[in-house]
Amino acid sequence: MNILNDAKQMDILDTQNMMGYLHSMPKDLQLAWQMGLHLALPKWDNITRVLICGMGGSAIGADMAATYASYKGCVPVMVHRDYNLPEWVKGAETLVIASSHSGNTEETLSSFHEAGKRGCRRMAVCTGGKLAELADAEGAPVWRFKHEGQPRAAVPYSFGLLLAALTQLNIIPNPEDEISEAWKVMEKQRDELSPSVPVFKNPAKRQAGQWMNRWVMVLGSDYLVPIARRWKGQISELAKAWAQFEALPEADHNTLAGVFNPETILMQTTVMFLQAESNHPRNTLRAKLTRGMMLEQGMGTDVYMAPGHSALAQMWSALQFGDYAAYYLAMLYGVDPTPIPTLVALKESLNAVK
Repeated sequence: MNILNDAKQMDILDTQNMMGYLHSMPKDLQLAWQMGLHLALPKWDNITRVLICGMGGSAIGADMAATYASYKGCVPVMVHRDYNLPEWVKGAETLVIASSHSGNTEETLSSFHEAGKRGCRRMAVCTGGKLAELADAEGAPVWRFKHEGQPRAAVPYSFGLLLAALTQLNIIPNPEDEISEAWKVMEKQRDELSPSVPVFKNPAKRQAGQWMNRWVMVLGSDYLVPIARRWKGQISELAKAWAQFEALPEADHNTLAGVFNPETILMQTTVMFLQAESNHPRNTLRAKLTRGMMLEQGMGTDVYMAPGHSALAQMWSALQFGDYAAYYLAMLYGVDPTPIPTLVALKESLNAVK
């Protein structure tokens, strides 16, 4: 744990300043939201369903927007992580939003192209690339944003812009107050989690210490299901460590039955329960009972209670804490949190086969 009290050593290991991107998330969220409110959209009427196409970090922002819209919105908003579109995606009443940080994500490009052939309304959210070129050429609106870091660090943009688009289209009520609370709560929590705060005062550093050399499983419910996915992704991409996520109440109908075998692995597992005031009371009870049953079997468990009063503040404070904890886990494992050599190698292999 000594490295977590040595900011200079962490700076040396963090060669591409991932911490800088984590630090700027509150500001980026506010900026993306304000930017999206002023970007142009056609006067689209009669949209009855929305499909957001994306992968990786771009899809996490989409997950969060879709989850929020499922509780607040007037039409279904869904996320698509694949090539071919579902059969129901057709016609002008369907809006397809392609979200790709680079603009070159092949699955997203495939979906955007197919949506055009099916007569859907379309828009693109990206920094540029082939997606921007294709959208421009075919007359679809392109919301460009500037971000030089990794897609996973651009989640404030992918989410904030998507939320602004859904607001402009009157698919969700204006969440201005919730967004404002979210970045304020994040700024306060950031000060508590920063590298300069020593381990004994820094809950994210202590959390990372609990994860060291353990299999981490993250459970979330309601608004926090996409945040559980985000924690899993950040543990894998930043710390280069294996992790998984599950959703309650679904996990109580299957996963809970597997707390007996293999015992040697389960004893090295830590199960994180993400909690918030916005959780359904029955899901809060389920989390308490589920955790108790896991403890009885000797499994390690822990709880993160998301600060904030609104759903958006709770989503973003939980995301932020998970990002910091995953970063500190990378420090403990002695790995640079930014490069992802296995994913780069896979993309190179895919690009070699046309």
